[in-house]
Amino acid sequence: MRFGGPVFPKDNDPENFVLAHVKKGYRAALCPAGLKAGMSDEIRQYREAFKKHGVVPAEVGVWNNPLSRDRETAKNAFDYAVSRLTLADELEAGCCVNVVGTWYEDNWYGPCPENFTEDFFAYAVEVSRKIIDAVKPVRTKMTFELMPFVFLDSPSEYMRFLGALDRPSAGVHFDPANCVNSLRLLYGNAAFFEESFRIFGNKIVSMHLKDIRPRTDPVSVMFDEVPIGEGKLDYIKLLQLIDATQPEDTPVLLEHLADEAMYDRAAASLRNLAVKAGVSIN
Repeated sequence: MRFGGPVFPKDNDPENFVLAHVKKGYRAALCPAGLKAGMSDEIRQYREAFKKHGVVPAEVGVWNNPLSRDRETAKNAFDYAVSRLTLADELEAGCCVNVVGTWYEDNWYGPCPENFTEDFFAYAVEVSRKIIDAVKPVRTKMTFELMPFVFLDSPSEYMRFLGALDRPSAGVHFDPANCVNSLRLLYGNAAFFEESFRIFGNKIVSMHLKDIRPRTDPVSVMFDEVPIGEGKLDYIKLLQLIDATQPEDTPVLLEHLADEAMYDRAAASLRNLAVKAGVSIN
């Protein structure tokens, strides 16, 4: 697997940006900030720098709500998603990734009852097809972030969604932590990982890696995201499953940590766990 995560270069010069990954021992990268579809010279320079140093652009993020009930918000989100998928194809990134969307009205990802209805499912399929068909990517995949706030909250639902989409340029993005929405699932996460990889097979395009642990004071169940190795996820089992089932170049990316020092701590922990698991990450 190709390991990567955010880097903190002083500028976004393509060579410096990629070398910041090499310095961390990363071989997978997130999309450089400020890069946009149509910036042909800049995109070419990044592609060349990535190839020169053996780093791959793993994903281009979207992070908006193309299913918004507000027409202007939905249109702007749709257009931006199209532009980001176009960029991912031009950059030859592994995937473009977004949440599927929501009918919640107060932010771009939140929960509401309608998100679990068949009407919402059908609308998500319709809009996601239109985004893919507007670009017709050939060098990247459109993927979707698993989230506990919509129907796309488990590997089985992801595969149902992909089947309904019926687009070969749609792919699988897997964030195991995002699927854990109960203590029962948290404490049985090793079995959940095994079932997830059975469902996905070898089709995962990119993965987000993080750890979670439950808060012990609230009456309601709440989880905090923490650096890998400081939570309750069985990373030895997870790494072994990735190694056994996925192509060796599958990117795995750290995310959602506060600063560079915390990313460095999580990276060191993941590498130590990989040694214990008997697998190679690089």
